[in-house]
Amino acid sequence: MILKELVVGMFGSNCFIVGSEATKEGMIIDPGADANAILKAVSGLGLSIVLIVATHNHIDHVGALRQVKESTGAGYAVHEADVEGMMPAVFGRMLGVAMSRSFKSPPKPERLLRDGDVIEVGDLKFSVVHTPGHTPGGISLLGDGVVFSGDTLFNFGIGRTDIQGGDYATLMHSIVTRLMALPDDTVVYPGHGPATTIGAERKRNPFLR
Repeated sequence: MILKELVVGMFGSNCFIVGSEATKEGMIIDPGADANAILKAVSGLGLSIVLIVATHNHIDHVGALRQVKESTGAGYAVHEADVEGMMPAVFGRMLGVAMSRSFKSPPKPERLLRDGDVIEVGDLKFSVVHTPGHTPGGISLLGDGVVFSGDTLFNFGIGRTDIQGGDYATLMHSIVTRLMALPDDTVVYPGHGPATTIGAERKRNPFLR
């Protein structure tokens, strides 16, 4: 598996480019900002992007979606409960920051995801795991020994639930019943911050003690 991580935007969001070694097909997970940097990385990897997936609809994860989609011609997929994205100005007010006018609301998705769906990228397969709590339609993508957890689970942390659509009890249920059920050696690539493993979070994440 080809895997490239970029940290983009004012919120330091992680954008992941995942590709098949065999077919050179790829997908982009959470194009939060800096479309030019994302597209440059895609070109450097020699990938043909077939799909763009948002783990949830917050603007810090989809801010560059429209430009990246137009440039690659790829389809866009998001969970059916997160179709209606939060407007940049609203998101900014909730976080107490001024949002740049360069942030645009995402386009309508071509594919609506549900729990258990399978995303295929060349010879790679990723299962959609519905992990609500940060947003109603938050998802994680599981495959090839890794899980892209969006803003559900972080390295020794969890996603915020004080934003519109968030719910702490729902988030903890998602983490405990869905993510903590994975093998300890599963590598976790979160929406912000460094990678971790399920085993490390099971042992030392303060929210799981």
